[in-house]
Amino acid sequence: WYIASGVILLVAIAALGLRGLNLGIEFRGGAEFAIPNATCSVEDARGVAETATGSQAIVTETASGTVSVQTEAVTPAEANVLAQDLADTCGATKDNIKIQVVGPTWGSEVSKKAIQGLIVFLILVSIFLAIYFEWQMAVAALVALAHDLIITLGVYSLLGFEVTPATAIGLLTILGYSLYDTVVVFDKVKENTKGILGQSRMTYSEAANLAVNQTMVRSINTTVVGALPILAVLVVGIVWLGPGVLLDLSLVLFIGLVVGAYSSIFIATPILVSLRHRDP
Repeated sequence: WYIASGVILLVAIAALGLRGLNLGIEFRGGAEFAIPNATCSVEDARGVAETATGSQAIVTETASGTVSVQTEAVTPAEANVLAQDLADTCGATKDNIKIQVVGPTWGSEVSKKAIQGLIVFLILVSIFLAIYFEWQMAVAALVALAHDLIITLGVYSLLGFEVTPATAIGLLTILGYSLYDTVVVFDKVKENTKGILGQSRMTYSEAANLAVNQTMVRSINTTVVGALPILAVLVVGIVWLGPGVLLDLSLVLFIGLVVGAYSSIFIATPILVSLRHRDP
């Protein structure tokens, strides 16, 4: 399992290093124009936007017929001119076009707050686990959380999914879920290994392995029950709603739930055992 996770992590890290993340305008700054009931093609809208701004534009179309055009940051006057051009090309009125302009300063602030939230979360988790369990369990849980975070971001990088504030919220949510699953397993490990030095029937590894087996069905069932409604929301978002907060949130939650359940069973406890083996 270490080898399997190692290979996946290498692929994820390579993707993050070579391709990076497809950051949404909330992080990189820019302007977004949402054109409802557009009659133009994606290529026509892209041509209008790139001609007006002189830079590359990202254009997508939802199943409801709304065309979304993302460009680099523009001034309010430039945004009004581009909105009118898009309205003329796409058979819409300027007043019906939703315009969102995000400056690069605001985007960097969002990134900063997301990182701060992650750091605070990890510090509190470490303190709680070290007090309630033992420092080896705290280390193993943090390694599993880092494993989940890197793989989830790696999937986003490989597939080119857009990273939005909803994605950041989803990442913190799945870390909490993964931690919950890990704590359930560790609680059983703590119970099975209590007084382990006072008997000769079972080694620490065997007691920990028994704990994983005793909680595996619960972990799998909890993951399935949690993933099914998220999968339903994800399908609705892809087929009918198109890009948006609902799709962004359900996508990161679905990936994270699966990875988090895997790490709780196959990564966290083995790392704990490896650390305990170093204890005289």
